[in-house]
Amino acid sequence: MNNIKKGDEVVVLTGKDKGKRGVVLRVLRSKNKVVVENMSMVKRHTKGNPMQGKPGGIIEKEMPIDLSNVAIWNPVSSKPDRVGTRKLEDGRKVRFFRSNNEVVDV
Repeated sequence: MNNIKKGDEVVVLTGKDKGKRGVVLRVLRSKNKVVVENMSMVKRHTKGNPMQGKPGGIIEKEMPIDLSNVAIWNPVSSKPDRVGTRKLEDGRKVRFFRSNNEVVDV
């Protein structure tokens, strides 16, 4: 079971976007990275393709951030938090916040 999933609200811990919160758009498991909405933005110069109707220009896009540089946001304590996993009585595996043992996803 993985600690961070698509749709989670996370806080960036290091880098130029330190302290900012955003929603996870994609998780790249093979590279241990996540793409967070409006974080780690770069400008990409693209060449137009008239055959496909694509205009050229400068496009801003999100780049992946290492998983170790983000932490999931705990809305109860209003702080970034660590996440663990546990099994419920009915056998389901769920994530929980380490600080207050609240379940992240039910």
